Amino acid sequence: MERKDRKELILNGDMYKVIITLSIPIMINNFIQTLYNLADAMWVSKLGSVQFAATSFVWPVIFLFISLGIGISVAGTSILSQLIGASEHKKANEYATQLMVISMIFSVFFAIIGYFLSPFIVSWMGGTGDLAKYSNIYLKISFLGFPFVFLFFNFNSIMNSQGNTLAPTILSGISAIINVILDPIFIFTFDMGVAGAAIATVISQAILVFAGIFILKNHSPMIKLQFKGFKFNKNMLQKILEIGFPATIGQSGAALGFTVLNSFIASYGTSTLAAFAMVNRVTSLIMQPPMGIGAALTSIVGQNIGAGQYDRVMEAFKKSAKIVLIIGIVGTGLLLWQDEGIINFFIRNKDDMEVIKQGTSYLRYISLSMPLMGMFSIFQGLFQGSGHTKYSMAMAIGRLWFIRIPMILIFKHFTDYGPTGIWFSMSFSNFLICVYGYLVYKSNKWQKEVVRAEG
Repeated sequence: MERKDRKELILNGDMYKVIITLSIPIMINNFIQTLYNLADAMWVSKLGSVQFAATSFVWPVIFLFISLGIGISVAGTSILSQLIGASEHKKANEYATQLMVISMIFSVFFAIIGYFLSPFIVSWMGGTGDLAKYSNIYLKISFLGFPFVFLFFNFNSIMNSQGNTLAPTILSGISAIINVILDPIFIFTFDMGVAGAAIATVISQAILVFAGIFILKNHSPMIKLQFKGFKFNKNMLQKILEIGFPATIGQSGAALGFTVLNSFIASYGTSTLAAFAMVNRVTSLIMQPPMGIGAALTSIVGQNIGAGQYDRVMEAFKKSAKIVLIIGIVGTGLLLWQDEGIINFFIRNKDDMEVIKQGTSYLRYISLSMPLMGMFSIFQGLFQGSGHTKYSMAMAIGRLWFIRIPMILIFKHFTDYGPTGIWFSMSFSNFLICVYGYLVYKSNKWQKEVVRAEG
């Protein structure tokens, strides 16, 4: 679809067609990445439950460090899509270049710091024995891939803001295939174990970024990076900070919350941690369509706000919500119907039947809140697309720090429900935070302009 056709579709086309056209590539992309994560988990799980638990144990830490990159990317999609909707393409080019340079600087800094601090981080989280050993190995190598991760976030935001969600999907698909091929080679053929899984990931990330840079240079329709004579623009940096900082805080706050959450879960034993990790990977399959629609909604909302078309923004939100609620209800039924079969399929190592037992229990609880998890993504897309990332930040942090973690602590110290208290808290927190999101939506405070007011 050509440049004018894509913009015309977003600003004037049938809304269901817009949502489907933009979200399907993102869904496919997320689905591919989830399948890769599941494949990666299955390979690692063959090494043993401790190795598998280690890769999940350190993921919140990785996410905590890359949250700045995600925040910059969210700001990029919001700002760039609104400028494109307002036909301010020159300013969009300048913003895109500023975003790319900032991301590169921070990613290299975090990669270096994280590599050397990883043993202390794992120890601080409460990792001991073999869990600490394998966690440290996986974490150190993962940090080295940060520059590639950050740059691909920027590539995503630049392409998505233009309505081109297909290019990132194609690249991610190729990268995932490469990763799946490299996994067993590095893990088993080269006998590198957990380190092999991390190395395979970093290599595939590097290939992904080099391909993305080529596409940006030769096939980006409305935005062209301009590094020649580059200088930091104070006003643009301030606007990026204004929109990106809350998104960063929201992401990092959520990541830190999951780190603390993991430490609580680990206190119940490796089996509980492994069950938690596997079920989250399984439910993420059902969540790919809602997450894809939420991500697409960011661009749809941004461009239509830039064009001053708030009626289409409301239409996009309502129709997106309708789709994800239907998907969530169907997903809930599917997971409850085949709960034991699903867990048995993904847990290949049968040396710990307690993992299967707890995994089945968690799956039953969390499946009930699948429609709410979908609505969480839709509210995030609306608030981020409008540039009011403070509301998406409040949802991300509030769900964990003000609802989920306090509930888990209450169940842990004042009841004898055991891991069941965790599973209930995970599900109920999704309900309460969606109530907050709906109240913000009805207040209409998210409709205030944040980008074009800069002048």
